[in-house]
Amino acid sequence: MSTKIRSRSGVRLTGEVSLMVALMLGIAACSSSDATDSTSTPTTTDGAPAASGGLCAGTQIVFFPGGTAGGGFETVVYNGAVAAADALGADVTYVWSDWDPQNMITGFQQAMATNPDGIAIMGHPGDSAFDPLIDQAESQGILVTVMNTELPIAEAKYAADGMGYVGAVLHDAGASLANEAIKRANLQAGDEVFVWGLKAQPGRGERTQGIIDALEAAGMTVDYLEIDDATNADPAAGVSTFTGFMSSHPNVTAIFIDHGNLTSTIPTYMKAANLEPGSIYAAGFDLSPATIQGIQDGYVNLAIDQQQFLQGFFAIEQLCLSHNYGFSGLFINTGGGFVDQSNIDVIAPLVTEQIR
Repeated sequence: MSTKIRSRSGVRLTGEVSLMVALMLGIAACSSSDATDSTSTPTTTDGAPAASGGLCAGTQIVFFPGGTAGGGFETVVYNGAVAAADALGADVTYVWSDWDPQNMITGFQQAMATNPDGIAIMGHPGDSAFDPLIDQAESQGILVTVMNTELPIAEAKYAADGMGYVGAVLHDAGASLANEAIKRANLQAGDEVFVWGLKAQPGRGERTQGIIDALEAAGMTVDYLEIDDATNADPAAGVSTFTGFMSSHPNVTAIFIDHGNLTSTIPTYMKAANLEPGSIYAAGFDLSPATIQGIQDGYVNLAIDQQQFLQGFFAIEQLCLSHNYGFSGLFINTGGGFVDQSNIDVIAPLVTEQIR
């Protein structure tokens, strides 16, 4: 393995500046490397191509895309990581977690035992659960970087050593979705709204809390349900929960679903509950082919795009550059714009390709 180089100052770049850097690095790497099939995953049979040369050739990385192989959101994260590994020449192993924080912790412990150069994690378990393990990894010379859900204490501690964050600013993203929906749907103080989210998860729950805070600030009556573990892993398991809730709350005017894979299942939920498209305003997160179809058919009214392809791409890039060239941690906010029927046709082809 290459000697790990440590930098001495933290850096925060905007997504646009970092994208320019990434594109230049990717072009340089692609011009000098040939792709070979060399990666594998300890939990699934799928693999990914890794370049034999490039700026980060030989860098060993363990990467956690999130949920399950083939899942709508996490597949796009995975595709971004594969693209970066191919461009930069890193050797990457992929580990899936079913969106279960305990699986993320267990997987991290197993990843440390393999002594990679770096590990890219999602911060769902929170600082209190993750930080002792991150301390151990860093003491062993293993770089760590964070995606999707922040670990602010760890990020502050290890920014100079190459720990960055790439993803949305969660509370802000939740509040933005709620405020945009209030404006577009003309929701009024006193309206009853349903929020289905992950408020109980440390860190990750900030996005759900952002939705609730914005709705309550506008005078809404918020009915909240925590997404259970079964539905978190398999959105179809939530059909009975949704139909039961909606049948007992006939005055709900809008629903907010804080989960990309559940957002893509909104048409299924609404059909099961005998709700017509547009009968209630439905807002959620992230894009997938099913969400695109839901928007086009009128079941999903608004989605916020956090551009998760970039989460995978920049996490690999961060670890490569920190390990090989001593770059410090970058803070990259991938929180994108809003998608509805007015602009869905422009983005739909990229969603089909699992890039957006």
